[in-house]
Amino acid sequence: MNDIPSQVQDIETLIKLQEAETEIVRLKSVLEKFEKEKSKLGEKLKQFSTALEENKENFSKAADVCHDLEREIQMVDDRIVKSNEKLRMVKTNKEYQLFLREVDDNKKRKDALETELIERLDEKEKLEGKVQETQKEFNLLETQIDSDQKEIEKKTIEDREMLDEYLENQAKIGKTLDPSLMNRFNKISKMNQGLAVVNVKNEVCMGCFMNIPPQLYIEVQRGKSLISCPQCSRILYHIKK
Repeated sequence: MNDIPSQVQDIETLIKLQEAETEIVRLKSVLEKFEKEKSKLGEKLKQFSTALEENKENFSKAADVCHDLEREIQMVDDRIVKSNEKLRMVKTNKEYQLFLREVDDNKKRKDALETELIERLDEKEKLEGKVQETQKEFNLLETQIDSDQKEIEKKTIEDREMLDEYLENQAKIGKTLDPSLMNRFNKISKMNQGLAVVNVKNEVCMGCFMNIPPQLYIEVQRGKSLISCPQCSRILYHIKK
């Protein structure tokens, strides 16, 4: 390997670039965690909203059933009134028996409808109470989640600002490197979760924690050339004590 002075500078630049990259990865992970928390809260509210709408729909259906029963009861009642009027006007026993049976049938029908209406009204009342309770719980949850999400957003402001600074710093550092070396760094970083440049300690790569050959370790200690770990391909450097 050639002892090129510019490569010594490249190593120092790559270390600074890695420091920025490490912070960028860390901050992105933190921000991603916060976004997941916000999303989880939003999903919880959405599920509660769906349950509330379902309760409202059930109540609406129950109210429609009660309305239809009340309307049918009124229609049957009207028929009973008309049948009673006809009873007073009949002239034969046959007609009288016919209208009397008609009145009796309508009264039985009315009784059955009124019994069903009582049951339906009771069901409607319970559903209405459920809607009111769910609405109250939803309002409380919505307020709490809104507060929690704002608190999360508040916590991320500083991290977002720091991330922007590191990204800007990373871009500036990257411009001082040869494009091919920058591409090499990016490729290794992508392969290794953002860790492309690591130090070596006691002949061990601190990226993959595997031993490197003694002669290679000596070259890394000299710090005069760019050397990659044979196992993980990370660019190696040595911290002088």
